[in-house]
Amino acid sequence: MAASVSFRSREDYRKRFELEEARKAGLAPAEVDEDGNEINPHIPQYMSSAPWYLNADRPTLKHQRKWKSDPNYTKSWYDRGAKTFHADKYRNGACENCGAMTHDTKSCVERPRKLRAKWTGKNISPDEKIETIELDYDGKRDRWNGYDPASCKDVIQMYETRDEARNNYLKEQQLKNLEEKNGNQSKEVGVSDGSLGVDEAKIDESKQMEFAKVEKRVRTTGGGSTGTVRNLRIREDTAKYLLNLDVNSAHYDPKTRSMREDPLPDMDPNEKFYAGDNCNRVSGQAFEFEQLTIHAREAFEKMGHDVHMQAAPSQAELLYKNFNANKQKLRSQTKDKIMEKYGNAATDEVLPRELLLGQSEREVEYDRAGRIVKGQETISLPKTKYEEDVHISNHKSVWGSWWKDHKWGYKCCQQTFRNSYCTGAAGIFC
Repeated sequence: MAASVSFRSREDYRKRFELEEARKAGLAPAEVDEDGNEINPHIPQYMSSAPWYLNADRPTLKHQRKWKSDPNYTKSWYDRGAKTFHADKYRNGACENCGAMTHDTKSCVERPRKLRAKWTGKNISPDEKIETIELDYDGKRDRWNGYDPASCKDVIQMYETRDEARNNYLKEQQLKNLEEKNGNQSKEVGVSDGSLGVDEAKIDESKQMEFAKVEKRVRTTGGGSTGTVRNLRIREDTAKYLLNLDVNSAHYDPKTRSMREDPLPDMDPNEKFYAGDNCNRVSGQAFEFEQLTIHAREAFEKMGHDVHMQAAPSQAELLYKNFNANKQKLRSQTKDKIMEKYGNAATDEVLPRELLLGQSEREVEYDRAGRIVKGQETISLPKTKYEEDVHISNHKSVWGSWWKDHKWGYKCCQQTFRNSYCTGAAGIFC
């Protein structure tokens, strides 16, 4: 089936599932491609589904066939670094830096000269061999394409010459030191080149390192040899299952050699050498891949998109990329609306006074009972939108400061009428 992003209901999925089961059981005719050939119903969906970028409207298996039948379709080999013509003087239209005609000054890969070839006319570089090639899938990924194996002999000979010169120099230096210590006794002893006591490990330091030592293991459990293995483990490191010997600590799986949890959770993080495998599972690109998988699953279950992470990873990644772009666009629009309404504190504009007051960076922590656990509470409480300490009708107190017989009143005159005039102490004895 071709990959489609159109919405399908639950009933459509049920009918398609029943049709596939009927085709596998032989109760329904097999599906036919655009050439009239029947498609085996037992082929997995991730193989029969054409990639989304082919825009296949009908079921087909052409994407599984070898469509590059011409053996001369591509030329996957070229002469790397081949030169053609070497000029003696600068030519018009050539590279101003090196003097070659096959590229311009901007595309020159040589080091920029202090005096270019255009002005000096010396050291003109030869022209490169230009070839028109069409690399196939393997040719584009062949890192040794165009490499001449014969050039490796020169490299090996250079290193062998260097090692031989170094060995001779070290032997001469040690012979000189022996002669200085023993004088002419070294001649009587008859020291030879093989008995100079030269430490060969000092000559070639790579042989001294056992980290890259290749060993051959024999007498294994299954018998025989297991081939060549490298000793890559540093013996000073402690195995992860030996960091905490408590039986209730983190679980270690010997089959996969994994320990998900932290074996030492109470230890200082700065002194930890190993903090569990979960630290690596939520870091780097693992977290991004997990987010991509979750988005593909939710898009299939909630939004109805026919997308599968394993069957069409490119389609799932493109859909997730478009989703993030639309989400970021919507978030920026919301941010612009808020800044347009309340202003931006990062600009040089003067903010309103009501936005500047009542804000502080003081942190106060409370417990469940409302008691202060950390920090210090502010002394001055912010004013409400209602007027406070405003006394009307000559009253000395506010309404509701006195209570009697289920009625509210003024404390100064003990009257229960809201709009009454205060009579002071005389009202109490009336």
